[in-house]
Amino acid sequence: MISARGFLAILTICAALSVTACGGNSDPGAEPGPPSGPSASPTSEKSPSTPTEDPTADPGQMFTADPSIVGSHPIPFTSWTRVAEDRIAVHFESGVPACYGVDASVTEAENTVIVELRSGTRADATDKMCVMMAVFGTLEIQLDEPLGERRVLSAV
Repeated sequence: MISARGFLAILTICAALSVTACGGNSDPGAEPGPPSGPSASPTSEKSPSTPTEDPTADPGQMFTADPSIVGSHPIPFTSWTRVAEDRIAVHFESGVPACYGVDASVTEAENTVIVELRSGTRADATDKMCVMMAVFGTLEIQLDEPLGERRVLSAV
């Protein structure tokens, strides 16, 4: 049986936790509004970044392009490798391939090849429990034209 003193201590702790968890506003008349600060300003389009060419890169886990990924979002790739004149491999970090997939779109121009790499949940893994573990992965990408002297850029 809990004494009156123990009950009072437990009650005080619970009250303190509930006030902390509610995160009340110091201005009771304040209306919720848009967030302020640096993250509230609209983001401008980022210019493509230039990953390094790494002919000796460890491929890590090989991924296959999967256009059916769910909740896709752009991710950067850190380096790339020339596989053939018209084929490159991009190297990136992602979740485990049993749950997460990648897809890419390529924009080829006279002087550049811009790769937009996207990651998301595999369609067949949306109802599975997935471990949150990063893996180093590689995706090979077929180009329409030989790479030649064009620069390879990451869209993000």
